[in-house]
Amino acid sequence: MPTYVFKGRNRFNEVVSGERMAPSRGALEMMLRREQIVLSNAREKGKQIALPKLSGGGKKVPDKDLAIFTRQFSIMIDAGLPLVQCLDLLGQQQENKTFRAVLGQVRADVEAGMTLSDAAAKHPRAFEALYVNMLAAGEAAGILDIVLQRLSVYIEKMVKLKGDVKSAMIYPVSVIVISVGVIAVIMIWVIPSFRKIFESMVGPGEALPLPTEIVVAISAFMASYWWLIALVIGAAIMGIKAYYKTDGGRKTIDTIMLKAPIIGPLLKKIAIARFSRTLATMLSSGVPILESLDITSRTAGNVVIMEAVRKVRLAIERGQTMVEPLKASQIFPAMVSQMIGVGEATGAMDAMLSKIADFYEQEVDTAVKSMLTMLEPAMIGFLGITIGSIVIAMYLPLFKLISKLASH
Repeated sequence: MPTYVFKGRNRFNEVVSGERMAPSRGALEMMLRREQIVLSNAREKGKQIALPKLSGGGKKVPDKDLAIFTRQFSIMIDAGLPLVQCLDLLGQQQENKTFRAVLGQVRADVEAGMTLSDAAAKHPRAFEALYVNMLAAGEAAGILDIVLQRLSVYIEKMVKLKGDVKSAMIYPVSVIVISVGVIAVIMIWVIPSFRKIFESMVGPGEALPLPTEIVVAISAFMASYWWLIALVIGAAIMGIKAYYKTDGGRKTIDTIMLKAPIIGPLLKKIAIARFSRTLATMLSSGVPILESLDITSRTAGNVVIMEAVRKVRLAIERGQTMVEPLKASQIFPAMVSQMIGVGEATGAMDAMLSKIADFYEQEVDTAVKSMLTMLEPAMIGFLGITIGSIVIAMYLPLFKLISKLASH
């Protein structure tokens, strides 16, 4: 069994390090999590290269494939089929080669005596921490079929939520890309042809109309320095990506995104829906609240939301309620804080969180439709005004020439 040199942070946010023996990095991560240590870096002793944060290799299993597998798995377990047989049958019918190989390894580990959760933990590219912890809770309580049903519902809802976000982004991004492409073609290839005609039409001492001069100058610059423009855009994208990978950069960009005029409210609703659904699913399956909040914070998708959830976790560790830190974060609306407070008081936290998730998932649907309704005329108007302005600028010299000929 290899020995790993690791670094992480404990529940007091203090850096801890040491050495542990574990069969894999996934198993090491599970081992440390039971000690309330969040692993940040690990390498096998004797090797200089740090292991990736997510071990297990291979491509990430698509959420849709995982949702179908989980739904079928829950039905087969509920029907009383043995665990190994379920994994064998599901592995054979799996079309995704990566997932099929993972299921084969999980089946072999379970057959060798390992628990399902520990076997799944060895493949974090297929089974995330939330999935593994819920499997462990289901095995411990003897309700694996029920937990798998809850997992399948959770993954299906997350797939729908991601689909809503993608549908909201595909249209504007497509229109912007097409618009930029059309304008680039006009400016780089079409305008230079008109420029030669205009130069032959204009007499000595005469100048082209100002809008035409501007368009021709921009066209000449783009035709001569298109490579520089592409280089600047590429460097800007790479710079933003590199900045986002830093702690400060990610926090700054995530804060800006949450405060953006149109996309900000939508992102906030998505984050609240994801937080509520994830926490509700884990609590209803018997995962301890501190561990549930820890995993929920890491699946938030936004560092501002992640920090807010971690503050809630620290407050609970000190014996406080969730309501005050949620209010102090200024991210969660008063309605969410109040409903969670009622859930804490009545002992029905999971049910209350599920209702919040249902409400905000519906809000996301409505917000996406409203945003698309607003963006469609705005994008068409932008495209029409931009191309229309270029066309008018090109026709102005012709109008000037026609009026001159008419006067003669």
